[in-house]
Amino acid sequence: MVNVLNRIFQRLNWHTLAAPILVVMVLAMLIVPLPTFLLDIFFTFNITLGLIILLVSLYMVRPLEFAAFPTALLLTTLLRLSLNVAASRIILLHGQNGPGAAGQVIESFGEFVVGGDYVVGIIVFAILVIINFVVITKGAGRIAEVSARFTLDAMPGKQMAIDADLNAGIINQEEAHKRRSEIAQEADFFGSMDGASKFVRGDAIAAIMILFINLIGGLIIGIWQHGLSLSTAAHDYTLLSIGDALVAQIPALVISIAAGIVVTSVNIGQDLGRQLISQIFQNRDVLVIVAVILGILGLIPGMPHLPFLGAAAVLWGIIWYRKRQQPKAEAANASLPVAESEEVTWASVEPLDPLGLEVGYRLIPLVDKGQGGELLARIRGVRKKFAQDFGFLVPAVHVRDNLELRPTAYRITVKGVEVAGGDIFPDLLLAIDPGNVLGKLDGTPTTDPSFGLPALWINKEQRDKAVALGYTAVDPATVIATHLHQVLQSHGAELLGREEVEGLLSHLASRSPKLVEDVIPKMLSPDKLKKVLQNLLNEGVPIRDMRTIVEILAEHAPQSQDVDELTAAVRTALGPYIVQGLFPGQGELPVAVLDGQLEHLLQESLRNSNGEVLEPGLAQRVLERAGELMQQMEAGGMQPVLLAMAPMRVFLARFLARTAPRMRVLSYAEIPENKRIRVVATLGA
Repeated sequence: MVNVLNRIFQRLNWHTLAAPILVVMVLAMLIVPLPTFLLDIFFTFNITLGLIILLVSLYMVRPLEFAAFPTALLLTTLLRLSLNVAASRIILLHGQNGPGAAGQVIESFGEFVVGGDYVVGIIVFAILVIINFVVITKGAGRIAEVSARFTLDAMPGKQMAIDADLNAGIINQEEAHKRRSEIAQEADFFGSMDGASKFVRGDAIAAIMILFINLIGGLIIGIWQHGLSLSTAAHDYTLLSIGDALVAQIPALVISIAAGIVVTSVNIGQDLGRQLISQIFQNRDVLVIVAVILGILGLIPGMPHLPFLGAAAVLWGIIWYRKRQQPKAEAANASLPVAESEEVTWASVEPLDPLGLEVGYRLIPLVDKGQGGELLARIRGVRKKFAQDFGFLVPAVHVRDNLELRPTAYRITVKGVEVAGGDIFPDLLLAIDPGNVLGKLDGTPTTDPSFGLPALWINKEQRDKAVALGYTAVDPATVIATHLHQVLQSHGAELLGREEVEGLLSHLASRSPKLVEDVIPKMLSPDKLKKVLQNLLNEGVPIRDMRTIVEILAEHAPQSQDVDELTAAVRTALGPYIVQGLFPGQGELPVAVLDGQLEHLLQESLRNSNGEVLEPGLAQRVLERAGELMQQMEAGGMQPVLLAMAPMRVFLARFLARTAPRMRVLSYAEIPENKRIRVVATLGA
């Protein structure tokens, strides 16, 4: 039998049984009458538990270290109320026996704390209740409420920062999961503290009511049932009731102070004692001024000299001690060479994000998965589509909030430089006018940030009407994702670095290892290859067919290392692919050509160029005409393409890039033999 009991006790986990035992004990005290010696033990336990909770709150570094505090607050409140019920039962049943009828603890508080005077006891109890109820509990509850609100409001930004660090490779998946869990626990903690503070307030109200119930009930029972005189009944029952109220109210005050400390603590990596000492007494000038003021007050006739002069002397002692310790601290810091290496290292230099997206605070829900935000998923889709279309993977997009932006603004950066941006209304839809709408819509006029088309911000309820009228209705996340895709297309060359080129070569080597081994770097350096690929991307030519590109470079690299000549050779080989992308499924190609006079002038200028190909006035007229020609061809539903002779193609492409960015310049050598050319416009001066 003994062995069986030993096994049972060994299997019991007292950590898991602590809370159930406490709850069962509370319920038992509400129902079962307790002897006075047990009541004394439980009152002592209540005071001890309150002091332990107070000291734990003083030594914690951050609130989550005491995450069980809201539950502890509830259980201690229930414990105090059950003790009040048990004590009230004994007071009303045996109060005629005198102040010691309810145990020594209640008698001691009734006699010693208030001096045996029940009027003083009532006043002291009232003061304690006012301090607890009006000052500490109300303040702690308000702080908990505000902290819960701000913690919930800050959750999307914190989660977005975690996702950004994860995408940038600063942290791993495990660390990200840990941080998200801490954010959720912090929100739950302050929300629970907001509700738990109501328990303390209710406990204070219940203590007042229990006191008056005991007083009135004791007077009635003492006078009518036990035949005591009014003065005797008032004295005995009042002292018992006051003793019971004070025994319960002092631990309640201690717990309320602990709650206030928990919700007001700021996480700086130190406990409360270290924070107070280091921050209050760190400024020597403050201590000197206060010591002088106290010394002057102590010397004024009629003032209590000893307290003021004693306080001034203590402050001067602190100042002297800190001044004496300062050289030792400086010497200790100077003798630690690690401190300097930890102060400034290469880890302190944060690299620029190759590709970044910054949003105002009203756009945070678009990137918060918890609020249904789809922008991060759209960005991943944009990167995937760009990789499929252009043949290489751009760096991850670092998304972050920026309080310096307007609440509804966003901006896209490439290597830290803003290249695009706009304003987004997260609760509306963007209705884009493609130029053939059938009617008007009510909304806020704007411009599509991606293509510059006229558009309207409309309510979501107008989506069906907008589509019926011919508008293109898109949600805010799609607007930003489309704009990002356009930025990737126009800045692909800047995003192609040596790391991306190495990735392309490794991918090609997995299929054609001999080709890569023979060409790179024996015939062509990786830097030259990168410049050729950047030239192609600058003009919107995908580099998906890396095998053909490297084969053509292997064929022409022995004759020339000029990047423009190598690029022209690659473009000629990729001509059918380029034309197919510009004119999908068309056998006849509508193109613009150069005016004969302008073409002749360019030929002569390029042949005899000394740095200036066109006279400035003529160049300006050609640029203006090219912009008009691009718009005319787009308005006619055609892809703006200019056909020129091979020697002048590179010059024209770079010359027209600013005023006609969507104008593609092809050479005659790039047109496949099975395609017919139809001249629809002429570019002249």
